Amino acid sequence: MASKAALRLRRMRMLRFLASEERKRLLVILSRAMLVQCSDPGISAVPINVPADTVKLRLEKTLISRVPRAAFYNLSELRFLWLTYNSITSIHPSSFVNLKALRELRLDGNLLTSFPWEGLRDMPRLQTLGLHNNRLSSLPAHASLFLPNITYLDLSSNRLTILPVELLDLWFPLPGQQGGLVQRRVLGLHDNPWLCDCQISMVMSLSMSLGSPVVLMDQLLICRRSLGQSAMMVTQAGMSRCMRPSVQPAATRVISPLGSNVILRCDATGYPTPTLTWIKTSAYTGKSTFYVLVMQESPRVGVRWSIISLNGLSYKDAGEYRCQARNMAGISEAPIKLKVVGVTRLSRLPKKKPQKTPPKSPSKYRKPNQTAAPTNTPSMKENQILQNITPSINKTQMAPNLLPKVFPIDKYIKRRKINLTDAKTSIKSTSEPPENSTTALFSETLV
Repeated sequence: MASKAALRLRRMRMLRFLASEERKRLLVILSRAMLVQCSDPGISAVPINVPADTVKLRLEKTLISRVPRAAFYNLSELRFLWLTYNSITSIHPSSFVNLKALRELRLDGNLLTSFPWEGLRDMPRLQTLGLHNNRLSSLPAHASLFLPNITYLDLSSNRLTILPVELLDLWFPLPGQQGGLVQRRVLGLHDNPWLCDCQISMVMSLSMSLGSPVVLMDQLLICRRSLGQSAMMVTQAGMSRCMRPSVQPAATRVISPLGSNVILRCDATGYPTPTLTWIKTSAYTGKSTFYVLVMQESPRVGVRWSIISLNGLSYKDAGEYRCQARNMAGISEAPIKLKVVGVTRLSRLPKKKPQKTPPKSPSKYRKPNQTAAPTNTPSMKENQILQNITPSINKTQMAPNLLPKVFPIDKYIKRRKINLTDAKTSIKSTSEPPENSTTALFSETLV
């Protein structure tokens, strides 16, 4: 028993020692985490002499009116930046360059009429953004591109009237668009003069549903049907008919041969009746193209269909076609993949190269002892002359010994050589054939 008690006591001392070491380590970390706070009413510009290892910076209740470019460039370890209750009216889009470790940015209680949403790209780890009690009058649609990592967004006590549809798609993604675990967010939208439309109604209804990814700081949202009318609760605005669009394509994958015609169709439902847009992403370049001249029709309220006709398909038409439906309650789209198959044929055969024939040299340039090559077959004109001579001889009924003897050109040359061996001059004259074969035949007949 004593040994067990001693062992237990030893364990307790060990745990206390570890706990004390953990406390010392935390104290060291906290001592390194520097906090700089400035609340002097006389400060009118962002100080530039802040230590580089500052982790948390608070500039509150000063006369700072603008945040210049790269105002915190040397504070690469900064994690918390509070610029609350100052007189800030403008922020440069590049004010937060090099703040890659920043987790929290608070700008509550200033005079901002707009915010540089694109500047959030310089703070990839930012999760908390506070814009409470400013003078923001609008939220641009492109703000949703820079808010995917923001889990705490306070837009309360501003002058906002319309909520972009793109923010609804970001905060309430459809089941098919969720890229993994649903990210929960805390939103502050109260104390704004909202218009009673489908956007604010959808935010209210979806945030109250079971398992909603959005939690509102205050669910008492007030809206007006128009700027001149009195305010009412969003739940009493009678916007229960609002429905986000749903897209159903006729086919999700189409394979068509080269040169054929294809019609792509999609149907959409939603309230208000959604509008349809076709977006094509090329399979080769990856560029997106919007198709404007498409056919679409709404047979009844809440339903719309659209078709796009592609005639004489080429390989450039292959790619992904997205049918996008949009209304005041949200955006939805469905892809259709088009594949073009086929082999391109040659329209005509390649031309044959003409064979070059050597030019005939004229007879006056020949050497004295050079003779022309005899031809074994008579030409067409020679055959015609032979056919004309034979009938004429038959009609005259001449004696056999008086019949003319007709020889081809090659035999004619040999016979003339034999008969004229005695005369050397005649041999030279007959070494070259007559220039005209017709004259040669007639001269042989008269011998």
